This record gives sequence, C-alpha cells and structure tokens, in this order.
Amino acid sequence: MDSSYNHLLERTRLPQPSLQKLAVISIFEKLRSSTVLTGPESDPTHPIAQCLNSNSPAVVDQSVRELCVLVKDSKLEVSKALVELQSALEGSDSRFVNVVVKAIGFLVRLGFQNDNVSFRFQSSEAHPFVKILSSRTEVQSELVRQVLLFITQNRHLGMEGVCEFLRPFLNFLVIQMSSSATTSSFARNLLSSIASLCCSFSQDAIPVFKLLMGCFKYIRCNSAEDVTNVSYLMGTIVDAFVAVLSQLAGNGLLIHEAQLSGAELLEMVFSLHTDIHKYSGGEECIFDMARRLIVVQEELDLKYIPEASSVMLSLFVSLIQSELEHIQLSILKLVLDLLKWKNRNEAVVDMHEEILFVFPAINLMSSPSKYVKEAGSELLIILRKLSASFLVTPINELLMEERFPRVSRLEDIIFRVFRHLWFQDQNFISDSFYLQRLLVGHKVVKEKQNSVQTWTVATTEYCKRMVEIKKSSLPKSQANEIFLHEIPPLLGAIASILIVHPTLGDSAVELLAVTGNMDPTLGVPLFLVILFYHNIFSGKSEEIDFHDKLLKLLRMLPSLVSHPAMIPLVVQTILPMLQKDANPVLYATALRLLCKTWEINDRVFGSLQGLLLPEAFTLFKYERSICISTAVTIRDVCQKNPDRGVDIILSVEACIESTDAIIKALGIQSLSLLCEADVIDFYTAWGVIAKYVSSYSTDPVVAKNVCLLLRWGAMDVESYPEYATGVLQIIWEVATSKHPSLVSSWAIARASAFEALTRYEVPHIRQFITDFRDKNTEALVSEIDPKVLEAMEKFETKIITHEHITRRRLVKEKRAPANKIEKLLDVFPRVIGLSGTNNKVRELPGAALFHLSFSAKDENNQGGSKALLDLHGRYENALVEIAVSLQLSRNTVVALLSLQSWKPFLQRWLRGCITLLDVKASSSVLDTTSKAADDILMRMTQTAMKSIPRSAENIGLAVGALCLVLPPSAHATKASASKFLLSWLFQYEHEYRQWSAAISLGIISSCLHVTDHKQKSQTINALLEVACMSKSTLVRGACGVALGYSCQDLLTRFQAGDDYEMHETELLGKIIRTLCRLIDQYAQFSTTTLQTLSEYFPQVTNTTDPYITPSFSNKSSDYVEEDIWGVSGLIIGLGSSVTAIYRSGRIDAVKKIKNLITSWIPLENRSKPVLSTGACLAIPFVVSFSQKVELVDGAELEYLASGYRDLINELVSTKKLGAFHQSLLMASCVGAGNFLGCVLNEGIHSLDATCVSELLDIFKKIYSSSQPPLLHLGAMLGVVNALGAGGGTLFLHCPLSFSSSNSKHKESSYLTGPLFSNSVMELSLTSLIQDIFLVAQNSDDNQLQHYASWAVSFLRHYIWSSDLHNEDRSKPNSASQPFPEDSVVMKLSLWLMNLNGSVIATPSHANTVATVLRCLTNAPRLPQLDWGPIIRRCMRYEEQVSETSQGEYNLENRKLREECLVFSLVHGSNFDALLTFLDELFDLSRFKMLEMNLQLCILSHLPHTLKIFSGSRLEKLFDDVVNFVQSPFSSDKVYDPELKSLLRTSCWKGVRLSFEEAYVDSEKLMPNFEKYMELLFTLLPEFSGLRFLENSGTYEREEWSEAVRCLGKAPPHWLLHLLQIPETSFNQESHQFLDAKKKMIARARLVENGSIPLIELSKLKPYILNTRSDGIWDVLVEVVMALQHADRSVKRQWLVSAAEVSCVTNYPTTAMQFIGLLCGSWSKYMPLLIVNPHIVLSDLPVTLASLLLDDTNWAVVADSVVSLMWTSTKRIYDYVTNTSEFSTQGSLDDSEKDTGVFLLKVMHHTCVAFKDHLSPEEQLMLANLTVP
Repeated sequence: MDSSYNHLLERTRLPQPSLQKLAVISIFEKLRSSTVLTGPESDPTHPIAQCLNSNSPAVVDQSVRELCVLVKDSKLEVSKALVELQSALEGSDSRFVNVVVKAIGFLVRLGFQNDNVSFRFQSSEAHPFVKILSSRTEVQSELVRQVLLFITQNRHLGMEGVCEFLRPFLNFLVIQMSSSATTSSFARNLLSSIASLCCSFSQDAIPVFKLLMGCFKYIRCNSAEDVTNVSYLMGTIVDAFVAVLSQLAGNGLLIHEAQLSGAELLEMVFSLHTDIHKYSGGEECIFDMARRLIVVQEELDLKYIPEASSVMLSLFVSLIQSELEHIQLSILKLVLDLLKWKNRNEAVVDMHEEILFVFPAINLMSSPSKYVKEAGSELLIILRKLSASFLVTPINELLMEERFPRVSRLEDIIFRVFRHLWFQDQNFISDSFYLQRLLVGHKVVKEKQNSVQTWTVATTEYCKRMVEIKKSSLPKSQANEIFLHEIPPLLGAIASILIVHPTLGDSAVELLAVTGNMDPTLGVPLFLVILFYHNIFSGKSEEIDFHDKLLKLLRMLPSLVSHPAMIPLVVQTILPMLQKDANPVLYATALRLLCKTWEINDRVFGSLQGLLLPEAFTLFKYERSICISTAVTIRDVCQKNPDRGVDIILSVEACIESTDAIIKALGIQSLSLLCEADVIDFYTAWGVIAKYVSSYSTDPVVAKNVCLLLRWGAMDVESYPEYATGVLQIIWEVATSKHPSLVSSWAIARASAFEALTRYEVPHIRQFITDFRDKNTEALVSEIDPKVLEAMEKFETKIITHEHITRRRLVKEKRAPANKIEKLLDVFPRVIGLSGTNNKVRELPGAALFHLSFSAKDENNQGGSKALLDLHGRYENALVEIAVSLQLSRNTVVALLSLQSWKPFLQRWLRGCITLLDVKASSSVLDTTSKAADDILMRMTQTAMKSIPRSAENIGLAVGALCLVLPPSAHATKASASKFLLSWLFQYEHEYRQWSAAISLGIISSCLHVTDHKQKSQTINALLEVACMSKSTLVRGACGVALGYSCQDLLTRFQAGDDYEMHETELLGKIIRTLCRLIDQYAQFSTTTLQTLSEYFPQVTNTTDPYITPSFSNKSSDYVEEDIWGVSGLIIGLGSSVTAIYRSGRIDAVKKIKNLITSWIPLENRSKPVLSTGACLAIPFVVSFSQKVELVDGAELEYLASGYRDLINELVSTKKLGAFHQSLLMASCVGAGNFLGCVLNEGIHSLDATCVSELLDIFKKIYSSSQPPLLHLGAMLGVVNALGAGGGTLFLHCPLSFSSSNSKHKESSYLTGPLFSNSVMELSLTSLIQDIFLVAQNSDDNQLQHYASWAVSFLRHYIWSSDLHNEDRSKPNSASQPFPEDSVVMKLSLWLMNLNGSVIATPSHANTVATVLRCLTNAPRLPQLDWGPIIRRCMRYEEQVSETSQGEYNLENRKLREECLVFSLVHGSNFDALLTFLDELFDLSRFKMLEMNLQLCILSHLPHTLKIFSGSRLEKLFDDVVNFVQSPFSSDKVYDPELKSLLRTSCWKGVRLSFEEAYVDSEKLMPNFEKYMELLFTLLPEFSGLRFLENSGTYEREEWSEAVRCLGKAPPHWLLHLLQIPETSFNQESHQFLDAKKKMIARARLVENGSIPLIELSKLKPYILNTRSDGIWDVLVEVVMALQHADRSVKRQWLVSAAEVSCVTNYPTTAMQFIGLLCGSWSKYMPLLIVNPHIVLSDLPVTLASLLLDDTNWAVVADSVVSLMWTSTKRIYDYVTNTSEFSTQGSLDDSEKDTGVFLLKVMHHTCVAFKDHLSPEEQLMLANLTVP
C-alpha cells in the first residue's frame, strides 16, 4: 500500500467523527484519481478494506457511502465493490451489519439497473443475497427489506427479470428452510412479505406469484413444524393472490392471465398434499385455501376456465384416498363450488371430468356423517343428470392430441383412461394399454380373433387373476398387496362411469363386480352404484330401451356377497321381489339372482331352498316364466353342488313330471348332473322317471336331454342288462330318427344321442341293438348334418379302434391268378414256344423281346469272363435276329412299340451281365452297372454300323431303350449313346438312321440326370435343327416325338430365378414354336390357333427361330398321306409337351393344346384329315395328364369316348380304305384303347359301359375280319391297351388296381376302374383275349400271328410287372382277408370305392364323404383297395356334385379336398398309389395351381410328409417350397400380403410340428430345415406392435406367434447362430437394420417363452438403448414384455442398467422410454397406463415414484437410480440449453432435438419427485435449472 495513505488512515482513528469522515473522504478522493482501483485485486491492507473494517461508526458509514459513489460513478466495478462489502460484512461488528447490507443491496440494485440482462450469477452460492444470508444471522431483518426494495425499485425494468434474478436466492432459501429455526423464520418472513408486496402492484404481481409457486416445489415437509410453515406460507400467498385478483378484476386488466396463475396456484397447493397428508391438520388447510381461490373467482363473476379441470381431477384422487370425514366434507364442498362456478358458464368446452366423482360420491353415501351424506347427495343429483345425458346423447367432442403430452400426475392418468375409452372411435385409440399387450399381444394365437380385447375385458381378466392370488394360500408379494389395496377404488370409479357407455357398458359391469371381489370393503358402494344406475335406467326414455342394461346391472348383485356383511343387504333386496303376488318376470329374475348369490355364498341356500319346493310348480302353474326360472335354478343347484341337488331331489322329479317340454328337459338335465356326480344311481333313477320321458320321440329338446342322461347308463350295463337294452334302443332311436320338417332342431338331439352312444362299449352296443353293423354304416353314409356327423365321427372312431384291438391275426398267402385272363397269360410263353428258347425268334420277334431270356452255359465249369462273353454272344445273336425280323414299316406307332419291347429285353441282358460281374468284381454296384452297360452299348453300336437299314433302325431304337433302363447316375453310358445317336441324326442321306436316332435321343433326354444340363440342351438343339432342316417328313415326325419326350424332364427342379430354369424355359419355347410352325406347314387349313399357342412362348430378345426347309412344296396330298406318320409324330410331340408347359405355369396353354388336339380328331368335322392320325395317338397322354391336374371333366371324356367309337365305326364301314384311312384307323384303335386304359385305370372318371363295350366289339370285328395286318395290330392293341398295356405310347402309365368293382353296381350303366379287375366285363374281355391268344398260338398268317403274340406280350408284361401281380398279400374278397366284410373300415372303404358323384342319381353330401374320410384317416390300417383312384375321385367329388345339384352345395370352403389330402398323408406310406398322388400334388407346378386351403394344409402337415417321402424327394420338396414361398405365384389367383403371410404361417407350423413329433433326422434333414427356417425368418413381416393390435394385423400376429413357437423348438446352437446380430446392423441407416430388429424381437419373444436364457437378451441391452427411439420402439416394448416374469433382482438390475446407459448413450430418449416402459409395466398403476412413445415418458414421474417409493423391494435401488437420473438430467439440460454448465459424458445425437425439451421437462419433474433422495446441493442445482 502506498505510504501516502498512512497519514489519512491515521486520521480515521481521531476521536472526532467529523474528522474521521473528512479523512475517509480524502482517502476515496485520492483513490478516485489513482490507478489502484484498476489494478490487481487488493489485499486486506488496502485502504478501502481498512476503512470498511474500522471500529468507528462514522468511518464505516462514510466508507460505505464513498464506495457506493465510486461504483455509481463507474470508478469501480460492482463485483469488486461487492467483494469488499461481503468481506467487511463477515468481519465487521454487529453494529455495522445493517449498513453493509444496505450498501450491498444498493449495489445489487445498481448493477441490475445498469444491465438487467447479464447481471446474473453462475450459482446460488455466488448470489449476493445468498452470501449475505450465509454470513451471519443478524442480516435477516435488513435482508428482507433489501429484497423488497430490490423488487420495488426494479419492477419498472420488467418483473420477469426481477424474479429470474431472485429465483436462485429463493430456491436456496426454501431448500435450507428446514435446516434451522432461524432460517425457517426468515423464510416465512421474507416469502410472506414478498407475497404481501404483490398487493401494492397488482399488474406486475403475476410473475412474482409464479416465482413463489416454483420455489414451493422444493420445500420439504418432513415434520409437523414444516407442515405448519408451509401452511402459513401457502395461506399468505393465497390471501395475496385473492387480493391481487380482486384488484385486477376491478380494473378489468390481465384477468385471464391471473386466472391461469390461479389454476397453477391451485395445482401447487394440491401438489403439496402428498407430502403433508400424513400430518394432522395439514390437509384441511389445503382444501380451505383452494376453496378461497375458487370462491373468489365465482364472486368476482369471472368465467370458468378449462384449466380448472386439473383441480377437479386432483380433488377426485384426494376424495378416493381420503378416509377422514372432515376432509371428505371439505373436498365435497370444494367440488360443489367448482361445479356451481362451471355451470354458470354455458359456453365452456366441457370435458366432464366431474363424472369421475360418481363412484366416490356414492361411496360416501354410506358415511356415518350427516353432513358428508348431504354434500354427497347434492353432488349425486348433479352427476345423475350428467350420467343420464351421457346415456341418451353421449359426448362426441373431437379430442385434439398434442404432439407432446403434459407431464402426468396420477389424476391425469385416470382421466386419460376415461377419455381413451369414451372416445375410442377417434384417433386416440391408436395407442394401446399395457394389459392389451400382456394379455393379447403375446398370446399363442389358436384361432383367428376379430379384434383385440377391450380395456374393460382385459382389465377384468387381469383382476380375476389378482382375486385368485388373493384367495391363494401362497404368500403374496408386496406389489400384489399394494395393488389389491389401492387400485380397486380407481378401477371401480372408471368402470362405474363406463356403465353408460354404448359399447363398453356390459363389460364395465363385469369389471365393477370383479373390483368388489378384490376389495370386499367396496361391497356397499357397489351396491349403491347398482341402485344409482337402476334409478337412471328405470327412467322413461322414448329413444332407447335400457332393459338389457338394467338386467346386466342387476346380475352384479350376487357378486357382492363375497363379503359376509353384504349377505343380509343383498338378500333383503332380492326377497321382496319374490312375493307370491309379484310381477312374474320380476319374480323369475329375482329367483335367478338369488341362485347366483347362493353360488357365491352357501349361507343363502336356506332362503333358496324354500323357493324350490315341488309345490312351486303347482302354485305357479299358470306362470310359465316362473316355472322355467325355477327349473333352471334347480338345474344350477345340481350342477354347482350335487349334494345340495340331492336335498331338492323331489323338485327335480317334479320338473321331469311336468308336461312342459322345456321344464321337463331341465329336470332331466338336473338328474343327469346328479348321475354324473355319482350321488344318484342311474338305473334306479331311470326306473322311476322312464314313464315320464316318453315324449322324447316327438320333442327334440326332451330327446336331447334324455340322451344326456342316458349316457350315464354305460357304467353298469352288465349289471342291468334288461334296462340297458331299452336305454340303448332309445338312444339309437333318437340317433337315427328322421324329422324332415324340423331338421335343425333335431340335429342337436341326434348329435347328443351319438355322443351318448360313444360312452358305451362296442360289444354292448352290438349286443343290444339288432343288425347294428349294417344300420350303423347306413346311418353314417346317409347323414348330412354337420353337427350329427361330427358326433358320429367320434362314435365311428371308437368302433374302428375296438375292431383294430380285437382283430384276428390272418396268414398272408401268395396271390393266385384272379381270373381266366391271368391264367391264359401265365401259360402264354410256353404256348407260343418262347419259354427260354429262341426257336421262333424270327417268326415272333416282337413277342421274343418280352420273353427271351438267356443264361451262361455251364457257368460252373467256365471262368467268369468266358461266361460273360457267352452271355453277351447269345443276347447279341438274338439282337441281330430280332432286329432283322422286326419291320417298322416307316410307322411311328410300330417304332414306339419296338422301343417299348426292347426295354424288357435289354433289362434282362443288363441284369444277367451284372450278376456275372458281381461274382468276380469287388467294385461298387454303380461301377458294375456302368461296365455292363458300356459293354452292351459297344456291341449294339458295332452291330448297328454294319447292319442293313431295317436292322439298323431297330438297333437305334434299342440304344434308346438301353438308356431308359439305366439308372440316372449312368452319365458316361448315356453320353456315349447320345454321341453315337447324334452322329446318326445328322446323316441326312440316311433316313433310317435319322428317324430312329431322333426317337432314341428324345428318350435319353427324358431320363438324363437332373445335373446333365449341357447334354440335355445339346440334344434338344440338335433335334430342333434337324426337325427344321430335314426334308423328310418321317424324320421331322421322329424329331417331334423326341422333342415331346424331352419335355418330360424339362423344368423339373430349380431354385427361383435359377439360370438353368430360364434356359430350359427358353428351350421349351423353342420346342413349342418349332412344333407349331412344322404342324402349320402340313395342315391343309388355317391354323391361327397354332399361332396363338406360339404367342405363349415369345422369343427371347435378339434371337430368331431356325428356318424350316419346305419338305413337299408343290407336291400332292398323296405324298402327305404316305408320310402321315411323320406328321403324326409332330402332333404326338406337341401333346407330350403339356407336362413341361404345365410346370412353366402356362395353364391356359395346356388347355389350348388339349382343345386343339381334340379338335383335330375327326369326331364330327372330317375337314382336318392330315392331323387326325396324330391327334388320335396324342390325346390319351393329354387326357391322362389333364386328369391328374384336374383340367378335364367327365363330359369331355364321354365326348371323346363316343367320338372314338363313331370314328372307328365309320372307318370300318368304309368298303375300301386308302393308305391314309388305314393309318387313321390303326391310330384311332391304338389311341382309343389307350384312352380307355388311362381313363378307367386312373379311376377318377366313369365311362359309359355301352360305349366301352361297343368299342371292344369293334376292335374284335377289325382283327377278326380280312384287313391289312397293321389294322389287325391296331385293333389288338386297342384291346390290350384298354386293359392298360399302354402299347404305342411310352409315357402313358395306367395303374392296375387291387380291387374289383363292388357287386352292388353290377347293373350300373357306367364303368369305373380298370377293365381288368371289373367283374361285369370279365366274361367279354376273356373272350377277346382268348381270341387274340388263339391267333398268336396258331394262325395261317405269320404276320397276323406275330402281331397277335406281340399284343398279348404287351398285356402280359404290363400285368406281370404291376404291383398287383407281385403283391404277396390276401385278396380283399378272399376267405382269408385281413378285414372282415362287416367291419366298419371295410364297409366305409367299399362305400367310398363305389362313390361317384357324376353317375349317382342322388349323390351323397360332401359333408358325409368328408366325415367318412376322417373316420378312415383315424383308422390304424386300411384294406388293400384302389386308394389312388378313390381319393382322386373324392378330390373331384364336390365339383361333380355341384354340377348335378345346382345351388345345393357351397364350394367356397371345399373342406372335402383337405380331408382327402390329410387322409393321403396319414396312409400314404402304406399305399404306393397314394404316394404317387401326393408326389404329383407336391410338385411345384401342381402345388401352385392348388387352392389356398390345400396349399396351407400341405405346408402345415410337414411331419406326415417326412414319414412317407424319401430323402431325395424331401430335398426336392424343400427346394420347391422355398422357391414358392419366396415369390408365391399362380396364374389364377393373386397373393396379397395376408395370403403370403398365411402361407408362411403354415410353413412355420409344419416345421414346429416336425420338431415336436421328433420327425427330423438331424443328420440328413436338419440342414434343409435350417435353410428353410432361415428363409422364413427373413420373410417375416416388419414388426409393428401397434398394427399387430389392430384388426388388420391379425395375420401378421399369427405369423410371428407361430414363428416364435417354431424357433423355440429348434436346436439351441443353430437358433443362437440365427439370432446373431452384427454390430454394424444397429445403424438405422443400414439396410440390415430391419433384419436386426426382427432378430431382437425374436430374442425377446423366445426369452419370454423360456426357449433361450435371459442373458441372450441382456447382451443386446447396450445396442438397443443406443439406437434412435423411432426405429427401436417396438423392440423396447417386446423386451419389457419379456421381462415381466423375470426374477425381481433381475428386474432391478435391468432398471439400474438402463439408467446407467442413459448417462452415456447418444439417444437418451430411447433409454428413458425403456425405463418408462419398465416402470409402467411393473407399477401398481399398470392397468391404467397406455403404451405410447411419448406417454410413457410423460408418465415416468408417476410410474417410477410408485415403483421406488411404495415398494420396499425396489427401495434398495432407489438412491442409485435417482442418482443416475439426476446425472442424465444434467446431461440433457446441457444439450437443450447448449451450455456446458455440468460435466457430461459423451454427446447427444442431433435427432434428440425434437424431443429434447419434452424429455428435459419429464426428467426435471422426475427428479423433483425424488428430491428427498438428492443432497441439498443437488436439490439447489435442480431448482436453479431453467426448464423451457
């Protein structure tokens, strides 16, 4: 310090005050002119400090003045002056305290006036007033004056700024208020003074009141003294506000703003209620102050503002929770005042929140206080009018939702439930309740639900569970105790309002009843609620009838007696209605109510029994309603308590004796219940009442109940045989009764009869019912009613099971020849001289190919090589001889016959070589087969090269036959054969080589391995090239045949989008276009249809079809007739292509080809002769295929059959046939025979027996007359082909059945099933075959003998190679058959076999057929019948019946087809025909064409499929299904998202059932299943919890539910691998995010159902909570649902972890939403809470507080959670305010800007709710946060 100040300082110590002041003035004058003031901070020796710390009053006084002048003159900064004064204040004598405080106050005012915006302090501790208060206690009185002076002198600068400056100081004050008595006193003084000061400047007072209200949030009320202080302060503020409001109202200024502040002040008053309600006297003052605030506004005639509704809601909660009468009275008075004020304003947009008071007000009507009752009555009068108005004209104001809701209080939550439910038809319903998620969102969907449960229904279900918990003897959790104690009144209040809701009223009554069960103390209030609404409903309304609502309400009465004290009240309410002279309807209703009351409490039985005496039926015999009510009550007593039923047995008897059918039925029902409980012996009772129930035969109601009673006679049948006979006969009489005029009424009775029969043992039924077996079957097949059929199905299943258990074991026998045809065929080789020798090879080459067989000579004496060479030599010699002898005559049919005949010959050759090679070789079977085939092929090709043309062309065909008998894996041999044949194919100069090579190449192409794409493509392209380039019609025809055969293997197995599929589709298009162009060239008419057909297969871009060389330009038609077989080959090829076309999905093209070829057969129009021959040969294959894929009907087949007959008849009748007509006649005979064979052997359709017989007779006429040999051959082939031999067509398979036609249809005019096994046609067929046999045996014409033997050989080979001939089992009609003729299975099977909807005059109902199928599906085994045709006919049955009975059958569901499919799946492993049927259905091309329900059925029955298909077939099935599910497509239906989802759901179901039934072979099939499930998982719909709760999301919910159930059964290691989520997938901009989201949801669901451990979900926690909320919301909900049943410690850990993550995540909104969901789902208020991203945040203060503060189990983590929440709040505050006031971790994402302010408000309110868990410093920081 400068020494110049020393003398001046010395002068300050002089004794004269005047001199001291002069010295001080001098010091400050010198300071004013020096630089000391602008230098660094001074030390204690500074002259200013010494002056301020002087002991002289004059010095201190003058120094303070001079310092203030320096600051005022801007010579010193305010902050430095304040530092000096604060320092002086702390060290000065108490005499100078007021002076220094005044100086500080002056400087603060000066600083604020100089810069009222930036004059602020970083913390409360730096605030000058806080420093003053903290320095010493003497400052308090002066500080009050300075604060008031600060407000007064600065209010002109803006009161908002003044209040903002004072806020940190006042916050500090109220937080420290309870720290000491002096502080508390100072706070009371200051705050009350500020409030009083407001009265002097009313226009500026509103910001001050808001400041005071904000401070009150942080006042702590932990003692009675605190309550006293708070009450005083609130009273002061309220008084001041009343005064200010009065002044403003008088001046007409700022009234609305003042009212808004008044509403906020009311909320502040009620917000303290929670803290002070525990201390006596604290609550009452709150309501008194609130009343003053309301009354003054009413007295000032101010308008009611909607914001005051918040007060109403607060009062509602207070009234519900209050138990003290004086508090209740205060609340009621306050509510009445509010309503009076509100009702004075008619223009108010009213939300009618007062309606919530109905239940609390009714509750108070049982109060002992007269004053409370009076106030309650007054309130109820108002509410009754309001409720009545709701009932007649419900409120329908449109509610506008804000983007961000206000932060919730409990009362807001309750009113929100009311609004949500009442306005459920508006947009607000887009949210859902927790209960709907818990009870519906995760239910396993067992059946389709039309909608999600309403809140009332869901809450009722939840409360019923709580009632069960309450009644349970197990210990209850504290959470359950809290719920049962606190929540029922709230639920009762809401439910009591919803009673008048137009749609929720009934369910609200049920909820109200359950609340009474939860809390019996609510019994009296609920009783009064019933009376209250009874009064309302009983009022007269001309618009609405409330009768139903009234009855529903009265039905609640019995539920009230769960509390013993309510019994007298309820009974005394009911009994007056049971007087003898009462209204009958009222009496009947009251009796039912009394019965329901007894069901809940047995103490009422005495009163009930007195009303159920037998005399009652006599007393009220003219009042039917009372008698019925009495009978129903007797029935209910017997059902509820059979012992009580015995007590009123005489009344039961009186019911049965009644002449009224309904009463009698109820009495019988009562007796049945007693017999069921075994408290009465059935036969004893029956002996008594049997004479009274004779009306069962005329009344269906009595009949039904009699059957219900008689089923209890099953137990003692053997003890009472005489009674049992009559009983069973009565049941059977009812079961089989016919009442055409009352079908629907009797259906229930008859169904009941069959259910009763099911209770009896089968032997007893057969013993006591005569001819039961025949009657039973007849009853079933003649029944059509669905209900009766359902009951009969169970009955028949029981009989079938009994028959299976008691069946006789039968010995299987070798099957003997069944008829004369087989016997003839058996000896045929020996008769014609071809049994092992080749002495007639040249004479009978065709037959020789079937019958010649060689073995090595002297094998035992030769080496293996020599034996093999010898065998080769013998077969090779035969090959040469036959090839030379067998003339093809340039005839396509003969060539195909030759190829078919070579096949068995080469099979034997190959088999003999393999046998010899196996003896000496150690190589595999495949190697042995390949070596043998290579040797044979080499010898054949060498022989062919040096053979004459006739022999070479035969050998060329034999090469194709060789490849046909080789396994698909013989790649090399087929490749060598193809190479050889291709070399022949391009030898245009050798026609004989080309045409035989072409046909064989087509055969080879059809049997290549699925992977031989290149060879297949090479072969087809070569055939196309030759077909176009060759000038020979025969070669072209052969290429056409070959191309048709190549189509058999096109498009058979590919993945969706496969390149090979596209390539083969292109090849198919080339084939069709080429064949159409070639046929068009030969056609002698316009063929626009061919051009249209080509359009189905457009050319690929940048490609052209090859040029076709003209073959007969300018030549006569005679040339065409010579080569008619070439043209026929093209048409055969076109017909053979339908299989590949169908697989390509072009169904219309298949139909067009069928119709086109049919039109070429000259059935009526003879104008297209050129194409007729080929059409006759092609149509059988097209028809056979069309039958299998359901593209042909019976009428078309009848037309074709008669057309063949007429054509052949016409040709035969022609006297002289030219070459063309001879060819046509031969082709038509062969084609007609194949047509008959394919149609009848398939057994799907019937043909006219007369037409078939006429055709066979024509065939006989042809081969018996003098005709050219080829015509004889054609006719003979017609006969054997009609039996199914299939001669002349390579890929036409005619199955041969096991069974013959049933005798009952011998006289039928239609034939169904193979002719070979048809007993009706047996005689004529035997004659035909015998004729051909004789020609083959001995004929003068060698050529005719050759052809006859060849034809018979085809038939013998067909039968001997069939399953029928090789079957080692009993014939169904033999004596040793496994199934007796009279067994149910046999009878039903034979009935199905003879079922044909197209030929029966009165066809059976489809329901009946479906039931029979279901019965047989349940059968353990079936007889050996022709099940393939049977099922195929049943598949078409509904369609056939609908054609014959128009409008009588509904084809929408087509359930019969599903039953056919299920039957086939169950029994497919036992019958090859069913397996073939399933194989066809499951093929992708066929599967696509099936109707939706069949597709779903197939996919969901995967377990059955696993049992019947081979491994390779299952692999193809999986590939096909994967292909289809990825992109469902069908030409005849559109797959919308719902249909696609249903398909995937069925897929999931099928896989799940496979896992459950353990049908998955882990080694072989598991990879397919895993691939399958991975695909299905990727196709799961995007999860939306909201959409899943809407009607439109039902199918998606089902798919997810089924998927989760299925995944839960999958192998754990694979499942966890599937659900692995890469970290990069959590980026919401990543395309993988949706997939990751599905995996997260799947994990949550799987954790919920216990399939995977919770730890797997915990691993995702950091990732989930660090993701933007809008994309992860559904995941959060699912995770919370998964945690519902976790252990309490786990739940606590999840909550703490989520709070920890919120402190570091970039997305705190997500973390807080998750915490909100957790707390909401575990809170006691859960039933009242809504699941919505914003609402869960706004509810957080309530839900978290209810969890942590009310439940001691959660209190252990309260401090840690609150601490973390406070840390997160500070972090969010910095982000929102863009400051760094607090130390934060990490940054927040920009997406948080949208919700930042709202989230900060929520967090702030939450921290305020937990302020007691924060330290005082943290409370102060919380209070000082400026929340926008």
